[in-house]
Amino acid sequence: MAWFLGFGIAGIVLLVLSLVFDGLLEGFFDGVGLVDGFLDGLLSLPVIAGFVSMFGFAGAITLGTTGWGAVGAVAVGVPAGLATGWPVYRLSRALMSDGSGAAPRGDDVIGASGSVVTAIPADGYGEVLVRLAGQPVKLSARSPVPLARGAEVWVEGTLSQTAVTVRLVER
Repeated sequence: MAWFLGFGIAGIVLLVLSLVFDGLLEGFFDGVGLVDGFLDGLLSLPVIAGFVSMFGFAGAITLGTTGWGAVGAVAVGVPAGLATGWPVYRLSRALMSDGSGAAPRGDDVIGASGSVVTAIPADGYGEVLVRLAGQPVKLSARSPVPLARGAEVWVEGTLSQTAVTVRLVER
């Protein structure tokens, strides 16, 4: 029973290591050339940790509650480990292939409202604070007319990734 409890505890330790060293095992096997195709994701630390811990704990429970011996414990532990490892694999694949997290681009800020943080002179740059993808972003800004600190503005266009042209919101 001690061996199976050791496997269970080792699986939990491996799961903690997978949180610390995320992607380490995948990087090792990718360098060896084993990950391409079918094995991609099956050799990840969370999948291996789920399999090993469930194998160990199911085997220990089987040994403690039945008289089947080590062969019976392995016969119960392997399917239990597979029943845990497979959903972890599928869930990790689903999370990694989620394409909804596109990074905002420079043109996404056009039309956003914001406020002037540093006054904008007529012939130079100031700063505005706008919300981009729900996050406050401070950008350099130009305006055809001078704008005082605290003025509400709309972004009309982008000059670069960090600079925009703005106009005053008139109410």
